[in-house]
Amino acid sequence: MGIFTATAWSPYVVGGLIGLLNIAALLISNKPLSASTTYLKVSGMIRKIFQREKVQQNEYYGQKTPEVDWGVMMVFGIILGSFLSASLSGDFQLTLVPEMWAANFSDAFLPRFITALFGGIILGIGARWAGGCTSGHGISGASQLSIISWVAAIAFFIGGIITALIKYSI
Repeated sequence: MGIFTATAWSPYVVGGLIGLLNIAALLISNKPLSASTTYLKVSGMIRKIFQREKVQQNEYYGQKTPEVDWGVMMVFGIILGSFLSASLSGDFQLTLVPEMWAANFSDAFLPRFITALFGGIILGIGARWAGGCTSGHGISGASQLSIISWVAAIAFFIGGIITALIKYSI
């Protein structure tokens, strides 16, 4: 039970486990690991409640049906697994402003919220523009030796490094 109560796992072990999960996903479901499409599907399911006709006429939703599928379940599993892991390790806490943000920028909620919201929107647009997210390109696509996925994964790292250098040097 000790591994489940640890606050941190070896990145090498976790990387290996994610690799095995990727292989299992491909063998069992014939689908790669990915997460960004899930958010669009859930948004389509919510929109379908209020505007069913608009969703049915939407070209994208004609290709990616807004329904609960393995990807939606995987994202909810990630959320549940993260909660369980943090709870079992005693590391779970609800905070409006993370300590690192407060120490480096501000302990005010509104600037943190606006930055997180803006970052999430930009990340979502970028994931759709790139045709996938870090898990879709960086894990699944790269493991299948997709050139586009390798380029996208490298761009993710470069963008992250540049953003961190800008954000933490100001």
